[in-house]
Amino acid sequence: MPINAQAPVLVSAARTPVGKFNGALRSVDPLDLGGAAVAAAMDNAGEVVPDHVIMANVLQAGNGQNPARSAGLRGGLPTTVPAITLNNVCLASMYAAGMAATMIRCGELNSAVVGGFDSMSRAPHAIQMRQAPKVGNESAVDLLTKDGLWCAVSDSGMGPIADQANADIGISREDQDAFAVESHRRAHQAAESGRLGDEIVTFPELEADEGIRSDSSLDRLAKLRPAFTGKGTVTAGNASQMSDAGSAGLLTSRAVAEAEGLRPLVEIVGSSTVAGPDPSLHLKPAAAARKLLDSVGMKPNDIGLWEVNEAFAGVALATARDLSLDLESINVNGGAIAIGHPLGASGFRITMSLALEMRRRGVEYGIASMCGGGGQGQAILLRL
Repeated sequence: MPINAQAPVLVSAARTPVGKFNGALRSVDPLDLGGAAVAAAMDNAGEVVPDHVIMANVLQAGNGQNPARSAGLRGGLPTTVPAITLNNVCLASMYAAGMAATMIRCGELNSAVVGGFDSMSRAPHAIQMRQAPKVGNESAVDLLTKDGLWCAVSDSGMGPIADQANADIGISREDQDAFAVESHRRAHQAAESGRLGDEIVTFPELEADEGIRSDSSLDRLAKLRPAFTGKGTVTAGNASQMSDAGSAGLLTSRAVAEAEGLRPLVEIVGSSTVAGPDPSLHLKPAAAARKLLDSVGMKPNDIGLWEVNEAFAGVALATARDLSLDLESINVNGGAIAIGHPLGASGFRITMSLALEMRRRGVEYGIASMCGGGGQGQAILLRL
């Protein structure tokens, strides 16, 4: 057996269109978003039956036991394929890919479906009825906020955390707005060219990403008020959009891919996760990428393409600054500011987008990285 026979490779990937919050996909069950992505990924996977499903779902309330298993079944996988649902907030579907790659590399698995899904539009509210007072009102908790947008470590919203980091690091409102406009421009261009369409399985309700604005401009963004704090620089225009989507892909060992006649998109070389020491977000993607690069003896300038999840424009700008990256190499087809940030789907969405663009351009190495609630960061290294 060749030395690299157990190297984990991504052989197929697909995603749904990303719907705006309370937009075209608001009536679609999140399990169906995940299932559609799984089905599309498996359509390009030959006769492989995966050993496992490892998928992310952040807003799990009301989705039933082990949502990843339900998504796999709705995607047409047999009931004999086990599944596990991951949730370390925004990192989760990138973590799923890294976890599956490690298990393939060490021989525990030969193949796995990975990815994630969330519908922010359908996140429920909850009332603690069992311990409610016998008389009087009981308030409802918005689980979109509680489970998806609120830092449990610092007991504060992600927006104010980002505002503070922008101030501490010195990232201006003007730079954030300029980055946001460029995100929309690149995403619009990628959509018009068909590059984004290459990733997407369409829905009756929606055929293309819903949040991209071809008319975004600095003048328009400059008129927006701070979204979270009075003197803050984060606005609705330079932060990611709340969204609904699913993403999925099939990882196999190189030996399985060769046996099945499947052409790998990329090899997953490694992944890394960092946390703390504080709950801030901005420098966590850079820290995760640096840890990963150190582990394989590489430098940031060895990487040809980058994806940095645009949770906030300041996160991508801080990552570029910290690693001395050229913004031309980051998010070349736009990012979450334009496309959207459907939580559990986002990590794998940017991973697959990076893989496809590396193949188009013939770029040997790429890194996708992102921040996550509670002050964590994740990075994954791909090789063509």
